[in-house]
Amino acid sequence: MFDKRRSALSRRHFAVLAGSMALAGMTLGQAAAAEGRLRIAKQFGVVYLLLNVIEDQKLVEKHGKDAGLDIAVEYVQLSGGSAVNDALLSGSVDIGGAGVGPLFTLWDRTRGRQGVKGVASLGNFPYYLVSNRPEVKTIADFTDVDRIAVPAVGVSVQSRILQWASAKLWGDKDFAKLDKISVAVPHPEATAAIVKGGTEVTGHFANPPFQDQELAENPNAHIVLNSYDVQGGPSSSTVLYATERFYKESPKTYAAFVDALDEAAKFVTANPEKAADIYIKATNSKLDRELLLKVIKNPQVSFKIEPQNTLGLGQFMHRVGAIKAEPKSLSDYFFASPRTAAGS
Repeated sequence: MFDKRRSALSRRHFAVLAGSMALAGMTLGQAAAAEGRLRIAKQFGVVYLLLNVIEDQKLVEKHGKDAGLDIAVEYVQLSGGSAVNDALLSGSVDIGGAGVGPLFTLWDRTRGRQGVKGVASLGNFPYYLVSNRPEVKTIADFTDVDRIAVPAVGVSVQSRILQWASAKLWGDKDFAKLDKISVAVPHPEATAAIVKGGTEVTGHFANPPFQDQELAENPNAHIVLNSYDVQGGPSSSTVLYATERFYKESPKTYAAFVDALDEAAKFVTANPEKAADIYIKATNSKLDRELLLKVIKNPQVSFKIEPQNTLGLGQFMHRVGAIKAEPKSLSDYFFASPRTAAGS
């Protein structure tokens, strides 16, 4: 069975990662946060393009030097909000990149302790729930024989948005109705399943460029749900976050990172062709370049670091009991920064 086999592979893969990262956390994470060191966890997809750009152009190092600081930067590739959250809490990374759903989960869990909050958005992207089964027109058409691939069941931003859509359709008491047919599969593997067909995975709540690849390569693939429709308009679904300790003890490193990210956002907006080449090089992607450019130039996509329209998801999660604390404003769950103060 595809979902069991893939889930087992994922569990073994991330168990190894978690073990090695936890060991690193015992040595590095327990030491006092230090200026001049930055470890960033990223995931798959064009939504992480700003991180690809700052790595390629060494923008964190550049802004660090402008502040009189040499910064050593490391990038760690993970899949799923749970893996990112574990890495952050273990002290294995300083900044994690994941969905706004995992951010709310960790913000709620660490209030008064590690104090995890958002750092910046990675931009606004519509996320599509794509199915390769023609009979599935809405989420109500999925059956017990279907499997919906998400990065992490119940906690990833895709899973949270699916829960929100379910609550709107069936009521808050049934918000987790589709969790039972959801499976944790990394985006590249889930995309292959949708494109090729013939597996139990008939739905994939993805992000760019995986969703675009599915729609382009399988004539049966179609959009069942658009995240913007659930969230009420353009929204920042993927964000970066850190602990209060890192924010307070490494202010120059933190500021250099945010400045670098802002420069990267402006670069991508002004230079989509160069940004596409950076993404292909950084990820060793085989994706058609024209399709990638279509994603980057999509009028529904905007590259900016101010979070937009994020509060609603947090309030939904509080309403259904997924988090205990209710976020009431951006300052509750994002660190103060002049670069992100205009967000929502």
